[in-house]
Amino acid sequence: MGGACGFGHLHSQGYGINTATLSTSLFNNGLSCGACFEIKCADDPKWGHIGSSSILITATNFCPPNYAQPSDNGGWCNPPRPHFDLAMPMFLNCRVSGRVPCKKKGGIRFTINGFRYFNLVLISNVAGAGDIVRASVKGSSTGWMSMSRNWGQNWQSNAVLIGQSLSYRVTGSDRRTSTSWNIVPAKWQFGQTFTGKNFRVDCY
Repeated sequence: MGGACGFGHLHSQGYGINTATLSTSLFNNGLSCGACFEIKCADDPKWGHIGSSSILITATNFCPPNYAQPSDNGGWCNPPRPHFDLAMPMFLNCRVSGRVPCKKKGGIRFTINGFRYFNLVLISNVAGAGDIVRASVKGSSTGWMSMSRNWGQNWQSNAVLIGQSLSYRVTGSDRRTSTSWNIVPAKWQFGQTFTGKNFRVDCY
């Protein structure tokens, strides 16, 4: 199901190698899935490349603690330690980090899974804050209905929505909201992905 965030194959989803798994203190029970971070790279020949400045990564998975190892020697993801586990090509002795806006190509993607009475929607490719804290769905025959977070960035609805065109409304951790009206046609099927309106990101 694509790791603890549910994003699936990271290359085909557009995340590439600019990703990291987060330790318990950063993962926030999955609420940080999709968040973007700038990681400063130390100018140290022992670990990284001379002249490296920073890299931008997206949180796509959870780095579980290893209580059999001390936090400073093998148990890098043990709480309360904040830690990014990077893909090897991204590892440049990057230590200091901070949240930054996510810059994504295209719109927010809504992948609908589940069955008749259970709709599980993976929300991905989110610009701006990158992580979603609230989601709602509206059928062509219903009002807005709140969805609950199942795991990672998979949000669920227990309403029967088959045969209705669908709209989605999502709110990021920066409290901005994006509404994608009627992006799913009435003849949608489980397993399909639809693209909605993304958040605007100013240059940074």
